Amino acid sequence: MEFPQYRKYKNGKSFFKIMSMNKFVEIQLIGHQFLKYEMEAKILPDRNYIHDMLLDYSQNWDLITAEEFDKVNNKV
Repeated sequence: MEFPQYRKYKNGKSFFKIMSMNKFVEIQLIGHQFLKYEMEAKILPDRNYIHDMLLDYSQNWDLITAEEFDKVNNKV
């Protein structure tokens, strides 16, 4: 699998840039404000979360492009 991979929640409130099997960046839209978090998975539930985003994403996440992520990232 090639990295980075990009996802967003189906409701459009969170955008993800997955850099590896254990690291991602999340940008959340809360009201009119964007918040950015960097996450490194150190425990199994966090690793499972990343695994789900990469391999079992169809129910909760949509695939997005790097350009779509960057557009949101520029608003942070």
